[in-house]
Amino acid sequence: MSNRIVIFDTTLRDGEQSPGASMNAAEKLRLAIQLEKLGVDAMEAGFPAASPGDFEAVKLIAGKIKKCQVTALARASKEDIDLAWGAIKDAVNPRIHTFIATSDIHLEHKLRMTRDEVVEATIEAVRHAKSFTDNVEFSAEDGSRSDPDYLCRVFGAAIEAGATTVNLPDTVGYAVPDEFGRLVAYVRENTPNMDRTVLSIHCHNDLGLATANTLAGLEAGARQAEVTINGIGERAGNTSLEEVAMSLFTRREHLQLETNLDTREIYPTSRLVSMVTGIVVQPNKAIVGANAFAHEAGIHQDGVLKNKMTYEIMEPETVGLKSNRMVIGKHSGRHAFKQKLTDMGYEIDGDDLNRLFDRFKELADKRKEILDEDIEVLVAEEILRVPSRFQLEYLNVVSGTVAVPTATVKLRIDGEEAQSAGFGVGPIDATFNTIAKMTGTHSSLLRFSVTAISGGMDAQGEVTVRLKENGVVALGKGADPDIITASAKAFIHGLNRLEYLKQNPRLSLNESAL
Repeated sequence: MSNRIVIFDTTLRDGEQSPGASMNAAEKLRLAIQLEKLGVDAMEAGFPAASPGDFEAVKLIAGKIKKCQVTALARASKEDIDLAWGAIKDAVNPRIHTFIATSDIHLEHKLRMTRDEVVEATIEAVRHAKSFTDNVEFSAEDGSRSDPDYLCRVFGAAIEAGATTVNLPDTVGYAVPDEFGRLVAYVRENTPNMDRTVLSIHCHNDLGLATANTLAGLEAGARQAEVTINGIGERAGNTSLEEVAMSLFTRREHLQLETNLDTREIYPTSRLVSMVTGIVVQPNKAIVGANAFAHEAGIHQDGVLKNKMTYEIMEPETVGLKSNRMVIGKHSGRHAFKQKLTDMGYEIDGDDLNRLFDRFKELADKRKEILDEDIEVLVAEEILRVPSRFQLEYLNVVSGTVAVPTATVKLRIDGEEAQSAGFGVGPIDATFNTIAKMTGTHSSLLRFSVTAISGGMDAQGEVTVRLKENGVVALGKGADPDIITASAKAFIHGLNRLEYLKQNPRLSLNESAL
């Protein structure tokens, strides 16, 4: 048996199903290019049947990605499979991924089908997908809660119909490692013609065991791992790519398994996903968290100074972190700024670079030192953004213990300047009320949070808002040394995302969560 593990990344599909994590086509493409740079073997670009916007995003990615397989998800239906193929047919190496549930609870309550009917649906779906491409994956949704012998029967039928990969998902994160490892081994040993296909595993993190279950499955003989960057995904998320990759890398003598990943691209990819989705990586997150390679305790610091291996089982350079840090500020030139962007994983040139450099210089005049987090905010605001109907031109707020909070706002709306003023119970409320009145929007504020994204008294504040209008929910982020200005930027960013999502509706399909 080969010791090489196929890394199947589903950040663009299952990861995007995280609440509030929808991406537009440009954001998906930028992330797909970074995933290709990371070296994933296959990327699931989306679910074309979910919406016209998802179809177009998958098609865009399929036309650009050259070095890895581009996969489209489809339910076990002719219509879904036709749409999936329409989206990926121009890819260098397209894969259709079709699925149907196999657990009795799903058959009885969701599908309302018999076991025999599901087997027939599996055969028909795989055969139809096979008429388009030889690269077909079949998934048995809720496989970990399915009867093992029936699971083997379904997989055997899928292989006989032409599936080249069969996937065993722990859809609801119910399994524990030893149990899941035994199930994988049982399926390998008892599925007819298993030697003709690749056995894959797809684990969720509801009990915090996704990575442990995945490693157990790989040790038991599975040879494809389905993962997401930062472990994002439905509910508690999916198996984290970086955790699996670095477990295999760091414990390779024990596990004796390998991947084609360039681990040095892990951290840049993690940061990009966080910026695009708005999902913050927790500081103590393994591998990519802010504290993953930080040492504060005196004993730890002393040990690391004498020998890094005393408290570091991995070198930060292996995941794309630099042991040294380039300090940049108002005296830095364009070349140094571009090199810094490159070191952080961003390849930005031309007008985008010029615009970003001008913003950097404006910020550098206010700050003694520009940190990586500051640059990431600038990239998020200037490069990774949705089309902006609304832009902030001017904001002035009057507030205090003896003044009625008043905000005067000038916006550019669809290219035309507009100005107005309004009141509120506080300066931020006044600002939001005025902007809402000017834009004619009626969103509800579901969440408002403020964090300092860099240290010091002159740190930038980052504001995150979650807005809802007519059933559509969007995230907005903004950063500025002035927290009221940051709030205005976040609110406007959220309104722009709402406008985009209202024009590009994404259907909510519970069946899409493997």
